[in-house]
Parts: sequence; structure tokens; C-alpha cells
Amino acid sequence: MVEFHSVKRLPPYVFEQVNRLKASARAAGADIVDLGMGNPDLPTSQSIVDKLCEAAQDPRTHRYSTSRGIPGLRRAQANYYKRRFGVTLDPDTQIVATLGSKEGFANMAQAITAPGDVILCPNPTYPIHAFGFIMSGGVIRSMEVTPDETFFPPLERAVRHSIPKPLALILNYPANPTACVASLDFYKDVIAFAKKHDIIVLSDLAYAEIYFDDNPPPSVLEVDGAMDIAVEFTSMSKTFSMPGWRMGFAVGNERLIGALSRVKSYLDYGAFTPIQVAATAALNSDGSEIAEVRDTYKHRRDVMIDSFGRAGWDVTPPESTMFAWTKIPEPFAHLGSLEFSKLLVEKADVAVSPGVGFGEHGDEYVRIALVENEHRIRQAARNIKKFFAEVDTSGEEAENVIDLNSRR
Repeated sequence: MVEFHSVKRLPPYVFEQVNRLKASARAAGADIVDLGMGNPDLPTSQSIVDKLCEAAQDPRTHRYSTSRGIPGLRRAQANYYKRRFGVTLDPDTQIVATLGSKEGFANMAQAITAPGDVILCPNPTYPIHAFGFIMSGGVIRSMEVTPDETFFPPLERAVRHSIPKPLALILNYPANPTACVASLDFYKDVIAFAKKHDIIVLSDLAYAEIYFDDNPPPSVLEVDGAMDIAVEFTSMSKTFSMPGWRMGFAVGNERLIGALSRVKSYLDYGAFTPIQVAATAALNSDGSEIAEVRDTYKHRRDVMIDSFGRAGWDVTPPESTMFAWTKIPEPFAHLGSLEFSKLLVEKADVAVSPGVGFGEHGDEYVRIALVENEHRIRQAARNIKKFFAEVDTSGEEAENVIDLNSRR
């Protein structure tokens, strides 16, 4: 049977191995605490749901919508950017509504990538950042993820040694999976570098509102001149607990937004109009829903750090996002992230995401999602503590368990 070119370029989906184990364990009656997929469990605000229902009562909203987003929604996004970042956007030329930031990235890749184009991409990172371009024929060159002085030497090498010269640089701060946050000064340096070398900047800002200190993460578009070369992607999935609604945005450079809009016009008619109406109401609200979501994740983070620490696993406290990105406990480090994640499902009834699923440089880590309430998080910690106690890492039993899983 012929293998399709685009599909052949994609590696096996790492997360599926953990998902199969999880499903099998649940079918056998296990109570799995699922801290794997970043699928928010918080309900969408009732006021947003009510607006959806109200709009759906109007039969005119059941017709085809527009792929770029209804005008009121694009204006609401422009107003949000003005309030939050002090950035002025033209709703008609610099904003397009997307079916989540994931779809936006994939369609932008399709819009701008020629076969063989080089894309500078963080590693580890959210998979669509790389694979959207791979499916479009691009070539990925992995970059550092920490937004500090280590970030730029690889960029310089990439520009010197990549043939052809890199087309675009992908940014993702606050970062999924690492939870790193970038400063405005860092963005200034990135924009200066990108302008010097004529490189497009694509920024994923899906977690702009999930932060745990008094410094809201900035937008790259706050930098003077960024609008000349940059597009930023945002999502309502986490900010408003609307993951299944599939509503996001791409904003920024007019030429790039125009290219994305043209591709989308061939592919979709946009989200269901009542969803766009409800999203408009959410963006125009006073922000109390956002604050409640943020406070919930902060409380869960604190519970996880405390309970996992007492269980014997010191989890790195995230500065932002709904994830903790933390090293595999030392006795299990040699297993790698996939085998350790499978071991947690089998022995502790806890699911996490293996770091290797976000890139090979993530294999020493796992990502833990704050998508269960504090009682379930404490339950996961108790399960892990019991597992650690049963597997005495200095004894024969521990070696047998680890060796068994290493050979799978």
C-alpha cells in the first residue's frame, strides 16, 4: 500500500502509547488520575453559555459564517489587545479568527511555507509548532527554549549555516510545556535579530492570562516595529475555559494575516456564529472570569507542589500556564519519559505526558497538567508516594520493576 507523503513525514504519536494504557487500565476498573492532556476541566462561565444559547435562538445565525470571523468578534479582539497590551490593531486587516490557535498555526504554515523552507522552532515545544510546518514541506531546525542569553547563539549559527536562510522563528511564551515566561526586553532583542536577518516571527501566546505572579506576560507586538514582521496567536481555550469551542485568533502583520485569511477562505466558513457571538461577549467582559480561572490554577499548582513534594517528588513550580514541567525522579531517570509515564499509569494510577512527545530534548522531563481538582491532585500524590514506597530503589524489587519496563 502506498504511504502518503505528508503522513509519512510524521513520527508515531508518542502520547497514544500512554493513552492506550490509560484506557486499558480504566476498562479494568482502575481510577486513573489524569494529569496528562491539557484539557481544562473548569466549566465555561454561565454568562458565556447563556449568550451562546441566546444567539442560537436566532435562525439567521445557523447559516454559513465567515472564515475571518464576524466583525464584532474581530473588534472585540482588537479592544482586548488595546486594554491588555497597549497594542493597536486594525480589525479588518490585522486580525483573523481561527478555530483555536492550533488550527491557526497549521494554516499559517500552509500559507507561507515552500518545500525545503527552514523554520527555527523551540525544542521541546507544543507539537503543532513543528509538525504544522513539516506537513507543509518545511524543515525544522531546533532551538533553545529558555528566553535568556542562551537563546541567541543558536540563532546566529542557524542563520550562518542554514540553506536556505531560515524563513521564520517560532516563539512560545508562556511556554507549553516548559512554562517559561519571556520579558519584553527579550522580545525586543528577538525582533531586532529577526529584522536584521529578514525572518518572520510567529508567537504563540495561548497562555497569556495564566500566570502566577504580579507581572502579566507581554506580547511580542508591544515591541516597536514588531508589526512589520510578526504574527501572534491566542486562544480562548484556557483563558475562558472554552477548549471545545475552538476559538482563537491570529493578529499582527497585515501581509501575513492576509495570507492566512486567503488559505482559510478555501478551507472553512469559520466557527458557528453563536460561538463567535458568545466569544465576543467574553472578550468584552470585565475580566472577572479570567481572574477566577487564574486563581484556580494557582491554587492547584500550590497543592501539587506541596503534596507531590511530601510524596518524594520535588516538582519545579511553574511561573505560568496550567502545566508543571519537571524532571523525572532520579531513580527512574534512566527509563526516559515515555517508559516512566507508562510506569506511573501501571503502578500509581496516575497519567502524565512524556516529555519526549514535545521533542527529543524533553526526554528527561514529564509534563503534569493541572486539570484535576485539588482533591484528585492529592490523591495522585498519595498514589505516587505509595508507589515510591513499594519500589525501594535500593533493593532488588526496584531494579526488577525498572528493568521490566525498560525492556518493553
